[in-house]
Amino acid sequence: MDFVAVSKQRSNITRRLILAAGLTAICFLIFRTSPGFSSFMKFSQHEPGVTHVLVTGGAGFIGAHATLRLLKDSYRVTIVDNLSRGNMGAVKVLQELFPEPGRLQFIYADLGDAVAVNKIFKRNAFDAVMHFAAVAYVGESTQEPLRYYHNITSNTLLLVKAMATHGVKTLIYSSTCATYGEPEKMPITEQTPQAPINPYGKAKKMAEDIILDFSKTSDVAIMILRYFNVIGSDPEGKLGEAPRPELREQGRISGACFDAARGIIPGLKIRGVDYNTPDGTCIRDYIDVTDLIDAHVKALEHAKPSKVGIYNVGTGKGSSVKQFVEACKRATGVDIKIEYLTRRPGDYAEVYSDPSNIRRELNWIARYTLEESLSIAWRWQKAHRNGYN
Repeated sequence: MDFVAVSKQRSNITRRLILAAGLTAICFLIFRTSPGFSSFMKFSQHEPGVTHVLVTGGAGFIGAHATLRLLKDSYRVTIVDNLSRGNMGAVKVLQELFPEPGRLQFIYADLGDAVAVNKIFKRNAFDAVMHFAAVAYVGESTQEPLRYYHNITSNTLLLVKAMATHGVKTLIYSSTCATYGEPEKMPITEQTPQAPINPYGKAKKMAEDIILDFSKTSDVAIMILRYFNVIGSDPEGKLGEAPRPELREQGRISGACFDAARGIIPGLKIRGVDYNTPDGTCIRDYIDVTDLIDAHVKALEHAKPSKVGIYNVGTGKGSSVKQFVEACKRATGVDIKIEYLTRRPGDYAEVYSDPSNIRRELNWIARYTLEESLSIAWRWQKAHRNGYN
């Protein structure tokens, strides 16, 4: 009897194991044929003829526009963003435009989390990285310098280490003209000495130094784009600039102009009218976001192993803040009220670029004028009074 009972028990266990194995196989088959698994496999494997780009900060104003252009050009894109400054609404727009499996994925993560970053690189087969993620307000950087060194410099170090560990060989780095500080001579060329005067510019220069030192011991392809003041929005009206309400005070002058034109704020505050410039206000080089992203894509196309390219991305023409405001008035048709205040800490009088190097080597030129950029951006602002909400 004991033998019979044991035999029956073993038989039952065997049947259960077979049943469990069968159910597992069925579940695995269902999972493998599901769109989610198919999409995951596409992101986790290199595919001939397809370039998979990691876009850090891809939920932000510039990063989202970069993602849109890359997807239009048939790249595969993974966005990594912690949404501290980015906008999930922009990501949803991109997901709706490109719903096909294997085109776009969004990963919520902080680049300061080394474990999370390495996990992302381990699970995805990246061919290149476009690194936009950064806090980016000059005034704020003077108030919270440690935050800027951590977010920009330290996070870039972790990203580059992950690239080295996982064999990703191409980096397009989104840098800034703030690394030059306040040069004695205009326009700024790539040979202009870098002497940043605020924590934002200093942190970006340190990140550049990390990247350049790494390139000396590796065969990576490096492109560093130092760009100037970004304005505009997608000319087709898909994306625009929608900063968080608490950041409006720190944000770009274009956003403040539009807020004043829409009556969200009573008027525009101009900080500093005693600079050594023709009208006393700061002079800046305003570059359209579509032109800027075109420069990034051209940089990616021209990136070569063991080579470093450094380019200024601007129009080559400076406009004063007063000139900018007048252009904004014309674009919006609103007579914006102006309030003049004292200088903002960390600002400099005059900055504009010499873009001849990028024009010569990458065949890139800025196509949009200041007023065209503002007119395009104003259309999006009028159509999206609550941003992406």
